[in-house]
Amino acid sequence: MKGKSAFLAVFFVMSITVFGQQIKDIKIQGLKKTKLEVIQSFLKTKVNSELDSTLLDEDIKRLKKIPAISHAQYQVSSNSIVFQIEENKTLIPVVNFWTTTNQQFAYKLGVYDYNFLGKNMTFGGYYQNNGYHSYEVNFRAPYLFSNKFGLAINHLNWTSEEPLYFNNGSANYKYQNISIEAMSMYEVDFKNSLEFGINFFREKYSYQSGITSPNIPQELSVNKLLFKFVYSYDGLDYYYQYTNGFKNQLYVQMVTTENKFQEDFFVAWNDMFYFRRMGEKGNWANRLRVGLATNNESPFAPFALDNNVNLRGVGILVDRGTGSIVYNTEYRYTIIEKGAFVIQSNVFTDAGTWRKPGGTLSDFTKKENMKLFSGIGLRIINKKVFNAIFRIDYGYELTDGKSKGLVFGIGQYF
Repeated sequence: MKGKSAFLAVFFVMSITVFGQQIKDIKIQGLKKTKLEVIQSFLKTKVNSELDSTLLDEDIKRLKKIPAISHAQYQVSSNSIVFQIEENKTLIPVVNFWTTTNQQFAYKLGVYDYNFLGKNMTFGGYYQNNGYHSYEVNFRAPYLFSNKFGLAINHLNWTSEEPLYFNNGSANYKYQNISIEAMSMYEVDFKNSLEFGINFFREKYSYQSGITSPNIPQELSVNKLLFKFVYSYDGLDYYYQYTNGFKNQLYVQMVTTENKFQEDFFVAWNDMFYFRRMGEKGNWANRLRVGLATNNESPFAPFALDNNVNLRGVGILVDRGTGSIVYNTEYRYTIIEKGAFVIQSNVFTDAGTWRKPGGTLSDFTKKENMKLFSGIGLRIINKKVFNAIFRIDYGYELTDGKSKGLVFGIGQYF
C-alpha cells in the first residue's frame, strides 16, 4: 500500500509540474498534403498558454474529425508539445455498377478530393448513366474564411425513372432535377455548428407507364425555391473504424412553388446517433430518425421508403409519406485486422413506420404502415483512406417475409 501511495503521489506531483507550465513550443509531425496552417487553426492549445490536458484531448478529438486525418495523438515533453498526425488518402474515385429494375445496366464514375489543395476542402463530382444522363459537382469549404466560417456550392443535373404512388397503385415517371445550391456554414464551438442555404431548382415529370389519374398531370415542369437550415451537435470520438459518443442533426427545409399540383411545403427531420465501443473489437451503433412534412395528399410526398435510406431489404422507392419514424441499430465486430486492412461483420435491425399523404398521426401506429427488417452484413475497410468502407447487407422482412434483398454501398450505413 505504501508503495502504491508513493507512486500516486509522485504521479500527482509530476502532473502538476507538467500541466502547470507554459507551453514554449508546439510541433506538428506527419503532415504530407495538409497545410501546416490548417492544422494550427484547429488547435485551441497555443504557445505561451498553460498546459491543459483537457484542452489537448479536445484538440485530438477535433483533429480526428477532419477527413484528411485518420488518427492523431500528442506527447508532452517538459514545456513542449508534439502532435503526431496520420493522414488519410483523400483523392477517392467513385465507381459503381448496378442493374435497374427494368434490367438496364447502370454505372456511376467520378472522383472527389476530401482535402483539396491540402486545405480541408472537398471538391469533386460524378457522371451517372442509368438509361439517363446525370451529373453533380460539389465544392465544400467549411473553413474557407476562418476557422469558424465556410461556404459550400453544389450543382446537380439528375434524371431517373421513379414510381409515384396514388389511387392504390403506381405510375412510373421520368424525373429530372436541375439545381444550384449555396450554403453558408458557421461553427459555434467544438461540438455545435450551423448551416444556412438556398437552392434554386427546376423539377420535371414525364409519364412513362402505369396507372393514370385526372388529378395527376402526365407532364409537369416547375421552378422551385428551397430554404435550408441544419443544426449539428457532434460529440463523437473516433478511433480508426470505431466510433463512440452521441451526435444529433436537425434539418429544416421550406420549399416554395407555384403550381396547383404541388403547394408550398415544410419538411423537417431529426437524426439522433448513439455509438458505444464494446470491448476491444465491438461497436454498437444506433440511429433514430423522426420527420414530418406538410400533410398534402400528393404522390410527391418527401419521405421515401427505400433500401439505401432507411430499411435494408425493402426495395427501391417502394412508397412515400409525409411523416417518418425510423430506428436503425446494428452491432459491428472486427473479425480481421491486419495493418490498414479491416474486415468487419455486422448484425442489424431496421424498423420504421410512415404517415400516408393526407393521413393522420395515428398512421404511425397502424400495422400496415409498420415495417421491420433484420439481417447481416460485411464491411471491408481501409483505415488509411477516407471513407474507404465497402459495405454489403442482406435484409429480410420480419413482419410478413415478403421483402428481402442485398444492399451495397460506400461508407457505413449510418
